[in-house]
Amino acid sequence: MPVTITNPAELHDPTGFGYSHVARVSGELVLVAGQYDSDAEGRTTSGDFAAQVDNAFANLGKALHSAGLDYADVAQLRTFVVDHDMEKLEILGEAIARIWGDRPPVQTLLGVAALALPDMRFEVDAVAVRS
Repeated sequence: MPVTITNPAELHDPTGFGYSHVARVSGELVLVAGQYDSDAEGRTTSGDFAAQVDNAFANLGKALHSAGLDYADVAQLRTFVVDHDMEKLEILGEAIARIWGDRPPVQTLLGVAALALPDMRFEVDAVAVRS
């Protein structure tokens, strides 16, 4: 397996928050730029945060697939949330659990004031590994 996810016993269990502590990787790294709720012209399609999260992760899946990879190949996520709060964290955690189950990749969440487009509320980039 090119990505080995671990959560050391000496640290808290982070999986309920939608991430793991450590990802060891081997093989070729594939970097995926920030994906967001975008249509074919790059416009956002929804003002709803949960819809933006789902659509951004769907676009991440398309980007991974184009490189011959899948969600299971993701070692690291960076998520960007406009006006971050606990409700948004819960929505994000649920989306991650649907995709990765009890083996989420490592993640850093950044609360930000704004993203590239005025209607963007969420963005995710990824590091994946091809074995």
